[in-house]
Formats: sequence, structure tokens, C-alpha cells
Amino acid sequence: MLWNMEIADPSVTPAVSLLSTGDAARVLGTSRQHVVDLCDSGRLRCVRVGTHRRIDPLALKAFLLSPPTAPRLRREQLLSLWLHHAVAGRLVRDPEPVLDRARRNLSTLSSVNPSAKPYLEAWRNLIDRGPNDVLEALTSIKPHAVELRQNSPFAGILTDAARRDVLDSFREHAKAHPGR
Repeated sequence: MLWNMEIADPSVTPAVSLLSTGDAARVLGTSRQHVVDLCDSGRLRCVRVGTHRRIDPLALKAFLLSPPTAPRLRREQLLSLWLHHAVAGRLVRDPEPVLDRARRNLSTLSSVNPSAKPYLEAWRNLIDRGPNDVLEALTSIKPHAVELRQNSPFAGILTDAARRDVLDSFREHAKAHPGR
């Protein structure tokens, strides 16, 4: 919370008119809790008045004008990304067998998990468009790609040994770089 400051005496009125988290949420078009989370993570500067967070309008403007940050992936999403990067490596080396296997998997998944139909249809469309579109979905950190990978038709593309190697590498990286 590098940007957060405590106001020791709440009776001291700052020179600028500060916004409540609710006011800031209305400006941003988000929930009040999201604004609190932004403040607590240090991404949105705030001051504390008693137990309340207050946001300087200039800090809110700076936040609005700042370039968007990459979404932070949860550990399991990051692991899925690593595994799908390995699948992408196989795809660029030999696209047709990888795409054929994914098509067969889609047929099986459709009958086993009807609730995943929208995701499986999205994968089918990507596969029909070709390797470049599939590669984008396999390696992107955009929210839609992260969701798609939760219903991936690429099971069986990696050998057990290749999958273990990726898992081991991921664990080693996570140990050496916690929180990244």
C-alpha cells in the first residue's frame, strides 16, 4: 500500500474535496468493493480518514488515464497457460495432427459435458479458422482466452513426460518467484 496514507487527525480537512469509494465506483462504473480492492492493492491512491478510504479526484483521473494493467492470473490459470504454451509449441511444429486431435476431443467433450457447449463451440470456430487463431487462444491472457482454456480440447496433445516437465518447470518458477 505504497500510495495509501493515514490522516492522523480526521478533523483536518484536506484542501481538495475527496471522493468516497462509492463516488469513485460510480465514476469508474464498478462496484464499491472493486474500488476498495484497487486502493488496498495500491493501484488507486487513497487516504484514510478514520476507517474510511477517500480518493483525490486527481488520483482517480490519473488512474483512468493510466494504461490498463495485465490481469493477474490465479495460480491454476497460470499453470493452465504454461501447459497451453507447450501445446502451442506442438501446434506450430505439426498443426494438422494437433487440430485433428482437438476436433476429436471436441466431439467427446460435447457428449460428456453439455454445459460447456458455448466454450466448445468457440473452440470449434477457432480450430476451423486455423492455427493462428488457435495459437492466440492458447497463449493469450485476455479474460475470454483464460475462460476458454478451462474447457480445452487439447487433452492428449502433450506426452505424459512433456506434461510432467511443464509442471516441474512451473513449480520451480513459482518457488523462485513467489507471487509472479
